[in-house]
Amino acid sequence: MFAKILWMVRAIFYKPFTKKLGLLSYIGKPIYINGLTRLHIGHKVRIYPSARIEAMKSGRIIIENDVSIGQCLHVISAEKVVIGERSTLSANVFISDVDHKYEAIGEHIMAQPLIVNTTVIGSNCFIGYGAVIRAGTRLGKQCIVGANSVVKGEFPDYCVIAGNPAKIIKQYNKTSQTWERV
Repeated sequence: MFAKILWMVRAIFYKPFTKKLGLLSYIGKPIYINGLTRLHIGHKVRIYPSARIEAMKSGRIIIENDVSIGQCLHVISAEKVVIGERSTLSANVFISDVDHKYEAIGEHIMAQPLIVNTTVIGSNCFIGYGAVIRAGTRLGKQCIVGANSVVKGEFPDYCVIAGNPAKIIKQYNKTSQTWERV
């Protein structure tokens, strides 16, 4: 409990330097943040220790209200990453809106251009341990992503996504009010 109070004090220290930092949010230590002025954190956001949050160039990272983020998050943005309200991210999750081109043989991959696509995680989503959310992914509301899944693409509301590459394995049927295998 004492550690979380210290994390809240740290968040208050960061507040003047961020785009927004809402009430009752806290940030665990250690943390690495690049592009603090392009970071938008809503109310009641909980970021546990060892996060790496990088807003490159003009990239923006928007974490909406009541989001819980486990240890060792890595999020990187060159354009826009949105984490929807009431979502929960387990530990060791990676989220990006950036891919590297690799076609120039003999040229270091870091010297090649970036491919940038906005990434959006809908509201009330659950992202399992070790999941990778790749550039351009769009999750609808209340999606569940299985542990260690590699997700790329657009997914509708109320679905369970798992695997590498991830695909929909269950979807909520509003008529029967049950989760059904796809």
